[in-house]
Formats: sequence, C-alpha cells, structure tokens
Amino acid sequence: MAKNKFHDGPGPSQRQLRVGELIRRTLSEVLARGDVHDPDLNRMSITVGEVRTSPDLKIATAYVLPLGGKGQEDVIELLARNKGELRRVIGKKLNLKFSPDLRFRLDDTFDRLDDTRRMFNQDAVRRDLDE
Repeated sequence: MAKNKFHDGPGPSQRQLRVGELIRRTLSEVLARGDVHDPDLNRMSITVGEVRTSPDLKIATAYVLPLGGKGQEDVIELLARNKGELRRVIGKKLNLKFSPDLRFRLDDTFDRLDDTRRMFNQDAVRRDLDE
C-alpha cells in the first residue's frame, strides 16, 4: 500500500483536536480584544482558521489570515515577534500543563477553494461531471 504524501499514518487524536480548538478560540479572542502589548498587532484584524498541535501537544501551529488578505507577511512577522506573550496568555487562560510553542503559518484554505471553484468551472471538467 503506497503512502499518501499528505497523510502519514493516523490522523490527529481527539485530544489534539480538542486542545487545538481551545487554543484557536483563545488565540482568536486575545487577538480580537487586543490583549497584546503591541499596537501594530492590535491594529490588525486576524482570522485564526485552525490550530494543529503535535502529538505531544508541545507545538501548536496556528493558520492565520489578516482580514481582507492584505498584509499577509506582516501578520506572520508580528505574531512571531509577540509569540512569547501570546504563549503566556494562552497558557494562563487554558491552564495547560505545558504551554505549547506557537508557530504561525498563512492559511491558504481560501486560495485552494478558489482554485477548486475555478477548476470545476472549466468547460472540460463540467462536461465530464455532467456525463
């Protein structure tokens, strides 16, 4: 059986999913309320689409996108610059045994959705789907 390059074994555990969602909600709340002491970061509206945690819950990768999609590189830089404070706030609010190391990536989900829509609107694809 060939390994799929996008899926290396079983998916995330229920615990990983639960902690990831708790971190996502808390991070979204903190960013929306401007609880960080960085005026540049507080000026931005940031969507946190998903947070994935490592199996040991020591690393949390947040997939983020600035509202409107403008300033994508800036938002990653600002979040990375403030990750220590964000980590402390999340650890305190969630009362986790270990506060995970935060990593930030651009959320490309919406780009992939647009690509998929474009593909389905191609004449050749629509013809194949109608058959």
